[in-house]
Amino acid sequence: MSAASAASAPHGIRIRHEIHRLELTYEDGTIVTMAAELLRVLVPVPPPPPGHAKPLIAGKRLVRLLAAEPVGNYALRLKFSDGFDSGIYSWEFLRELGREQNIRWRRYVRLLEDAGLSRD
Repeated sequence: MSAASAASAPHGIRIRHEIHRLELTYEDGTIVTMAAELLRVLVPVPPPPPGHAKPLIAGKRLVRLLAAEPVGNYALRLKFSDGFDSGIYSWEFLRELGREQNIRWRRYVRLLEDAGLSRD
């Protein structure tokens, strides 16, 4: 594991089933929680081909996080109640998403509204 990967890896990983959130605890004491819906709709995917937009995922308000499995020393594979289980979330992505989740959430909701789609 590189020094950068080791620095961004959480010390603790917990699924908070009762509130439908992933909780990451870092060595410095920082605790970050992220909603299952946010993780599901902002799944990291390869960039789309030129001229194509990243798919917008709607209708995931009730999705639940079922499992979080380590992938090597660099990421988590998250499994969701809608059957989606192929998302690989790197430590760096999770750290960034934790810092930016409010901004990214507002952007996501605005995109849904602009497309006439719903979280339900």
